Amino acid sequence: MHAHASLPVVDPRDATPDFVEEVELSGHIIDSFLLPKVLDLITAHGGSFRLKQIDVGQMRNDPSHALVEVQADTPQHLSDILHVIADHGAVPTQAHDCRLVESDLDGCFPEGFYSTTNQKTFVRIAGDWIEVADQEMDCGIAVDAERRAAWCVPMVEVRQGTHFVVGHAGIRVVPPARTSERKLFEFMGSAVSTEKPKGVAIREIAHELRRHRRPQGKILVVGGPAIVHTGSGGHLCQFIRHGYVDVLFAGNALATHDIEQAMFGTSLGVSLDRGESADRGHEHHLRAINRIRRAGGIREAVETGQLTSGIMHDCVRHGVDYLLAGSIRDDGPLPEVITDTLIAQRDMRAKIRDVTFCLMIATTLHSIAVGNLLPAWVKVVCVDINPSTVIKLGDRGSFQTVGLVTDVEPFLRELLAELELSTARA
Repeated sequence: MHAHASLPVVDPRDATPDFVEEVELSGHIIDSFLLPKVLDLITAHGGSFRLKQIDVGQMRNDPSHALVEVQADTPQHLSDILHVIADHGAVPTQAHDCRLVESDLDGCFPEGFYSTTNQKTFVRIAGDWIEVADQEMDCGIAVDAERRAAWCVPMVEVRQGTHFVVGHAGIRVVPPARTSERKLFEFMGSAVSTEKPKGVAIREIAHELRRHRRPQGKILVVGGPAIVHTGSGGHLCQFIRHGYVDVLFAGNALATHDIEQAMFGTSLGVSLDRGESADRGHEHHLRAINRIRRAGGIREAVETGQLTSGIMHDCVRHGVDYLLAGSIRDDGPLPEVITDTLIAQRDMRAKIRDVTFCLMIATTLHSIAVGNLLPAWVKVVCVDINPSTVIKLGDRGSFQTVGLVTDVEPFLRELLAELELSTARA
């Protein structure tokens, strides 16, 4: 059952605007604050509005619906406001098909192309709404009208002759719906704090890992070298062995220092057992890389018995798909490291298509890179001693990320203990 209310005109200016467009919002627009956000955006951009109709869901899972008349003083002003609020799910009721323009250059969108968000998006083709595939932020939308198909395309992959959506007509963005599932993302919220109760957060993260373990889902771990430096490599190995890691994204550093630890007992030349610099330990990471290169790669080193323990060893032994993306500062690098960033992006896109949960651990640049690729409905937990990592993720648009500010080793140790405890209970 729904309540119905008609509200008066809300117009901060005296003059009556001449140009009007009716938009609708639906879903959990009240408890997610989408409706007040859209209304604020209208007035903040110099327009005005009239709430023509609002139906409020009475139960927790009931959707709400609002019909809003947007007013502006020029057609361009109205178009600009509609552009802003479209990314928050405000769809014109006078529907138009999307406008298509053919790309005339490889690697370049047509001028005025629609720039995507990471939220579920539909385009209107011949009167029907078609879901956009491969959803990703900061892309364009390619359309094959004959096949009635639409998909996100990064700029570098644009090919001449492909039709792309231009403008905002015929675009529908659907913000993630609120669900009745607990609890982690409601409890954690979007704020970053060092004072959130970590025990509760870790229990909820353990719940999410259990829920997304295969075959129900697919878990991606994005890891930095601090996992090894802090002596947490053994914990991550346990996650791999228990089936809580399906894909690992990392750089040359995590893999190198993990292999150095397995071969020499050091990380960056420091003994993880004694906490002291080993004699000539600064050479160990280069010697580890050299051995792997001589073996032909990580897998070959495992299969020939040259690499017998560690994160990369367990990834090979337990069938975890991994991708190592390089940087300009890498030593070596290891043979598997992808040194072309565009190829690394392409391969990362292919591996995340069916990921359902992502755990980012102690890596700023890799976390931001992966956050840019993930659609909004893939939940992300980012754990870092530096709160700015999570803040930067949010600033870049990965609003589905929740953060836990803590050191890596105690976090992984407690999370592993919680998973083992819950398994024992079951």
